[in-house]
Amino acid sequence: MAKGKRVEGDGESALVSIITINYNQAEVTRQFLESTRHLTYPNYEIILVDNGSVQPLHDVIDPLNYPFLKLIRSEANLGFTGGNNLGMQEAQGDYFFIVNNDTELSPSLLEDLLKPFAENPRIGVVCPKIRFYDSPQLIQYAGYNPINMYTGTATTIGSNQKDDGQFDSPHATYFAHGCAMMIRQTVVEQVGRFAERFFLYYEELDWSQRIRNAGYIIYYQPSASILHKESMSVGQHSPLKTYYLTRNRILFMRRHCSTFQRLIFFLFFGFCVFPKHIVSYLITGQLTHAKAFVRGTFWNFRSASISPV
Repeated sequence: MAKGKRVEGDGESALVSIITINYNQAEVTRQFLESTRHLTYPNYEIILVDNGSVQPLHDVIDPLNYPFLKLIRSEANLGFTGGNNLGMQEAQGDYFFIVNNDTELSPSLLEDLLKPFAENPRIGVVCPKIRFYDSPQLIQYAGYNPINMYTGTATTIGSNQKDDGQFDSPHATYFAHGCAMMIRQTVVEQVGRFAERFFLYYEELDWSQRIRNAGYIIYYQPSASILHKESMSVGQHSPLKTYYLTRNRILFMRRHCSTFQRLIFFLFFGFCVFPKHIVSYLITGQLTHAKAFVRGTFWNFRSASISPV
């Protein structure tokens, strides 16, 4: 069967749209595209969104070198949410595989991710085991623990643990990981796409919550594996990361907590989290992070809307 040709159905008849974003990372993206050459699944397309890069990606990468690639240019940086939403808008697949460009795909990844969908129609999203590219023996994601609805903290299962096979049992989980997640196209039609107001970080937690609220299961499939070059685009210690993690942690809680949970969270954040972080940043001389933390916090006071989009 020809790749890139849509045929309704499951298994090898289903078209998978691989959706990824480039933002000023031409070489990283090229490496990602090279890894897709080894995929064994016979029916896929690649939707690559060049998300406001300073140097347009088509100046560096020739789409003709990748016959199943559709390159879309956005002149503005739409963030993780807007960039992936643009990709989903253009995708033709029965399943959307949203994946970071700073990953390396295993050859059988798509087949392994598709299997749970065929076994249970209630499964809406399937995620692979995610390991670190530079330390492939260490796990980044083997599912998510439930979020604490009083503190707004969410932790991944298996984080930074050596992979000795202890996380090789598939199971339902609370949240998908934005690095790599496959979703039914029909679920996207029902639930909607990413909430673009998140822009970056916590967007997959918000989307997962909405998907589970609609009655679907989020599933961890360890036979599917992917290597992740963590935080290539933003940076591990970027003030931008501090800003969006702070802003969107509060936004998530505003959108999904009960009134009582929200009250406890605001008290916890105001009297514990806020002073602790400010003091820590000031003591260590991280003034730009302190400013980003304050801006992320007070953005929520200026933004009254918690609409789905």
